[in-house]
Amino acid sequence: MLQPTYSARPGDIERRWFVIDAEGVVLGRLATQLATILRGKHKPMYTPSMDTGDNIIVINASKVALTGKKLDDKFHYWHTGYQGGLKTISYRKFMAKDPAGVVRLAVRGMLPKTPLGRAVIKKLKVYPGDQHPHAAQNPEPLAVQAGAR
Repeated sequence: MLQPTYSARPGDIERRWFVIDAEGVVLGRLATQLATILRGKHKPMYTPSMDTGDNIIVINASKVALTGKKLDDKFHYWHTGYQGGLKTISYRKFMAKDPAGVVRLAVRGMLPKTPLGRAVIKKLKVYPGDQHPHAAQNPEPLAVQAGAR
């Protein structure tokens, strides 16, 4: 007897809210765990073509860790769209200017580059300090593995 493949329906999806403290956590390890939860791969009802993931609030993004000399040797590149418009910024300056953007960019790189990925990234809320305005959602604290530092 064949078992049919389970495919989640929009009415079956239950979304939960998690709050994660990023203080001292290595950026890459944090991003992989966030991408997994945002996609819903931690749930048995995971369906690749649907958004079955949960909402995540990341606090203390300004205290996330980068290993080695990445603060000075790693650069963020973007292009303005004009000729000669390639811009760069070191991660030390990027962390000082927009620490939430650093975490968001790392997670975005691990999500699909499709309309599904653009919908999934909207469930990620990142704040540089330890305060967030989502207390009404009753987020559950979620521990992430800090990794080697």
